[in-house]
Amino acid sequence: MTESFSEAFDPRETLLERLSQHQALIGVVGLGYVGLPFLVEKAKVGFKVHGIDQNPARAAQIARGENYISDVHDSELQGIVAQGLVTTASDFARAAELDVIVICVPTPLDINLSPDLSYVVSVTREIAKYLRAGQLISLESTTYPGTTEEIMLPILEQSGLKAGVDFFLAHSPERVDPGNARYTTKNTTKVVGGHDPISLEVAVAFYSQTIEHVVAVSSATAAELVKCFENTFRAVNIALVNEVALLCDRMGLNVWEVLDAAFTKPFGIMPFYPGPGVGGHCIPLDPHYLEWKAREYNFQTHFIALAGETNRKMPQFVFDKATRVLNKVKKSINGAKILLLGVAYKPNLDDYRESPALAVYQLLEAAGAELSYFDSWCKTVKDHGLALESIPELTDTVLQGADLVIITTQHKDVDYSRVVELAPLILDTRYATRGITLDPQNSDKVVLL
Repeated sequence: MTESFSEAFDPRETLLERLSQHQALIGVVGLGYVGLPFLVEKAKVGFKVHGIDQNPARAAQIARGENYISDVHDSELQGIVAQGLVTTASDFARAAELDVIVICVPTPLDINLSPDLSYVVSVTREIAKYLRAGQLISLESTTYPGTTEEIMLPILEQSGLKAGVDFFLAHSPERVDPGNARYTTKNTTKVVGGHDPISLEVAVAFYSQTIEHVVAVSSATAAELVKCFENTFRAVNIALVNEVALLCDRMGLNVWEVLDAAFTKPFGIMPFYPGPGVGGHCIPLDPHYLEWKAREYNFQTHFIALAGETNRKMPQFVFDKATRVLNKVKKSINGAKILLLGVAYKPNLDDYRESPALAVYQLLEAAGAELSYFDSWCKTVKDHGLALESIPELTDTVLQGADLVIITTQHKDVDYSRVVELAPLILDTRYATRGITLDPQNSDKVVLL
């Protein structure tokens, strides 16, 4: 067992000094949508950064300055690589050299909607093999409240080192919004919670070097709950407007008109909009972490469960509405030529994780529709048993030949006026056709969600 360092070596003071002088070597584990932008921000201010990713090809790409994340500027990545500020690996051989290790690995759900922390556990065990005094370990992956202290802490302290004395442990939830040009890693307020006061002090000092605003909370568990609440807030409000959309469909009302009018109120309301479902790496998954953890306290999170249930209904609703739309022109889903516009989970992004468009696609496919899709951002899809390829071009012939066009993602590079002009029938789940004037003779060719 390793003994705690003597007073001759103060891990806290040594690390704080190295951070203030930008001499600390920073490690980032997981080079995806969270990890890579974070790596770039640290290197841009002069820190040397070592990226670790289990995918050797991805690690090699970064080492060559080859970017694959839209939120990262090619020139910035190439610049820091050229300056020798970045190294990468697919193993933890250099972990003992690192002063700070930031963990940005996936935290998916299993088929029973329970947290799968296998990536976090695996990485923590690897770090524990090399753990030394004076290191800060910070988890950024979204997870249930208690993960840092209940799962990571015991593994790390098996090294014989003690958190808050020899090494420092914190949780700082990622707040990445892929494709958001206004709020980036640098200017998005960072929440930080430490296992103990000294860990918090060190973690705040670390994040403050590159992030404009850092907010400290009382514990790592509180920080974990912050992230769960943020995404649950969005999930619940999206579910609310989705439910209003279902009601408006029954009542024969335009939900978009109702919402636009409601959102003119200057206080007491916040805009959320309906759609074919929720996607991405956060909203469909993260609220279930809180729901799962609450059961430990014999507490039922009714809003969270109901929101998830409502949002998961939306792809089926789109399918049902597509069936009704085709029936009105005496056509069946079975054999209908249906074109989906967009499979990314949000506009202007090459990310189809948990995209509701894929759920819609699978429902239509099972019903016998003749399907194709166009998405210049996601030219291929390999997900949940699907292996799809976008049509290369949105030609006049493609639009005119479709029995139904379903707008499932509103990308900026699609001319929706042209779509409305050429397509015989459109189901618009995103109100992408807002403001487009229809020919009075064809006023019913566009059907809104």
